[in-house]
Amino acid sequence: MSPAPDVLVVGSVALDSVRTPFGAAEEALGGSASYFALSASHFAPVKILAVVGDDFPAEHRRLFEGRGVDLSGLETAPGRTFRWRGEYTVELGHAHTLETQLNVFSTFHPRLDERHRSSPFVFLANIDPDLQLEVRRQIRSPQLTLSDTMNYWIARKPDRVLEVLREVDVALLNEEEARALAGETQVVRAGERLIEQGAQSVIIKQGEHGALYQSREDRFVTPAFPVEALRDPTGAGDSFAGGFLGWLARSGRRDGQALRQALGVGAVMASLAIEDFSPRRLVEASHEDISSRLKVLHRMVNYELEAAFPPDPS
Repeated sequence: MSPAPDVLVVGSVALDSVRTPFGAAEEALGGSASYFALSASHFAPVKILAVVGDDFPAEHRRLFEGRGVDLSGLETAPGRTFRWRGEYTVELGHAHTLETQLNVFSTFHPRLDERHRSSPFVFLANIDPDLQLEVRRQIRSPQLTLSDTMNYWIARKPDRVLEVLREVDVALLNEEEARALAGETQVVRAGERLIEQGAQSVIIKQGEHGALYQSREDRFVTPAFPVEALRDPTGAGDSFAGGFLGWLARSGRRDGQALRQALGVGAVMASLAIEDFSPRRLVEASHEDISSRLKVLHRMVNYELEAAFPPDPS
């Protein structure tokens, strides 16, 4: 099998301090680009385009390099690395942000070289939609582009967020974001409305209830992998994106069956990420770990339909 093509991620590399009912981590590796890259690296070569401060720990660089992640686009700027502090209550549905220090990330301006511009697979993580558009318009003939966003940008720049959705192949949003951007309360209708507004296709993440894929031609869902030992939900969405896009890069396909498989891989990678603080499980996971979870997920949703209705017992 020929090597998978490169995947480019543009986003944040951060130091996270997180507390959940199951423990805490202080200044652990975090950021959208980190989770995505360490997830996608199981399937394809990954290049990071991000910025850190001159205080970024060397051990984190070694962790990326150990997974084969290309850090040539990871800029080091004078100052402190982006930091986020948050906590989760027992429901674990949403993070409560306690402190955000943008630091060098506040002036982040992606610098694309020739290798970045020719990337066939691109993930635009939840940075300013103006920066997402700037990057997207510099990428030459990509095979597939995926974007993410957050309520902060939807509230402040909804028109620009919609413009991003129109210029990427797949837009990734959670339930709350999809409802806010579409102006709809029902998830399926929100997906339909976003397609009506010009999105080519959307994936709406629904946490423990899985994810919905919607395009003009198709609609399907995947369940979440049943995790028994959830410790920290941080990075689940970016890990999902890494599995989804990494798998499509590796498979070389974009048909409906490949998209369904990619959704399942995304669900598996998200399930690994949430089992520990920072991306530790993504780093430690073996191919067997991933494969066995995919098999479990497949058994959960696969069944034969012999007839439209069961035969009448009478």
